[in-house]
Amino acid sequence: MDGSVRANDEVGVGGLICGDGEQWFVWILGKQISIRVLPKSSLRRFFNRFRLQSTVTATTATSSMAQDGDHTQEQNISNRHIKFVTGADAFGCSLKDALVSHLRSINIEVEDIGVDPYYSIGEEIGRRVNVAAASAQSNTPTTLGLVSCGTGVGVQIFANKFPGVYAAACLTPEDAINTRSINNANVLAVSGVSTSPETAIKILHTFLDTPFKAPCPANGGKDWDPEVQSFLDDSLPKMAKIGAKDPVDFGNCALCCLAKNREFVPVDVMPGGMMKIVRESPTSAIVKFKAGSVEPAHHHTFGHDLIVMKGKKRVWNLTKDEKFDLVDGDFLFTPAGDVHRVKYFEDTEFFIRWDGHWDIFLDEDLETAKAATEKEL
Repeated sequence: MDGSVRANDEVGVGGLICGDGEQWFVWILGKQISIRVLPKSSLRRFFNRFRLQSTVTATTATSSMAQDGDHTQEQNISNRHIKFVTGADAFGCSLKDALVSHLRSINIEVEDIGVDPYYSIGEEIGRRVNVAAASAQSNTPTTLGLVSCGTGVGVQIFANKFPGVYAAACLTPEDAINTRSINNANVLAVSGVSTSPETAIKILHTFLDTPFKAPCPANGGKDWDPEVQSFLDDSLPKMAKIGAKDPVDFGNCALCCLAKNREFVPVDVMPGGMMKIVRESPTSAIVKFKAGSVEPAHHHTFGHDLIVMKGKKRVWNLTKDEKFDLVDGDFLFTPAGDVHRVKYFEDTEFFIRWDGHWDIFLDEDLETAKAATEKEL
């Protein structure tokens, strides 16, 4: 295998690829699936295509940090069992990657959801921290956010759209001390343009090492007087109520987050098929077909990747005169323009991703397809 294809590369379906040689695993909708890449020439594509996605990474590493006490952050959070959810826009990506690498090097768990426009990535970080805070238990890690854009301000604004999320843009370690001490901040926003990796690491450690109500530059480095401490204590429950509604649990999987509240709709030209679009252009979808269904020969303007989540199907690539029997965990890439026909032997569900907008062009009718599959079988 070419050395550029490595175990532990991130993938774009809500998981972490891990393994060795021909054996790979990926998490989709919270389910671990063993992956077989078809055809084998698509292995590099499998890594490259999914690794480029804006995703959540479910790491298997665990921290040895203590888990005592509740999951408020009214103490030094560097000695707690913590987990970071991270993301960035294009201007903050390099700095975010450096900080993610640093966090993992010190055995802190990270979910890196990748790169998106600053308003989208800020919102998603805020959403995840909100859900984690609302569902925190004594045996679960404290979830913090780390997000970066050009200035750190844009991502901060959209992360703060959610109750219980206190995001602060920090350009210096002093900023981090102030916002942890006064605001009990749980999302750190940094500037990919103005801040070096070395300074950002100092800011990050300061953020982790500073407890709520600690002496800070805003107070001349002195302890807060009792009146201010009382105000800060009273502020926490009041802050948490601002904008609070019943939390929506989007789970830990990128696809779950994208697919939530979207309905499956029938695929009109494919009887027995249902599809749920979870991302637009490039398009991603979850597709279901009932056992016995047949997809007539067709092609698409764009190539597409799919991973079978459950079920059994056969794909005939008529352009290349190839056929593939797919079961749980199989990956298949079909190039743009290749005419292919499909038969489903079991109720089947799969994740599919196009390189562009979804489209389909039929090359035969359903009755012709059924007759052809019966003859083949």
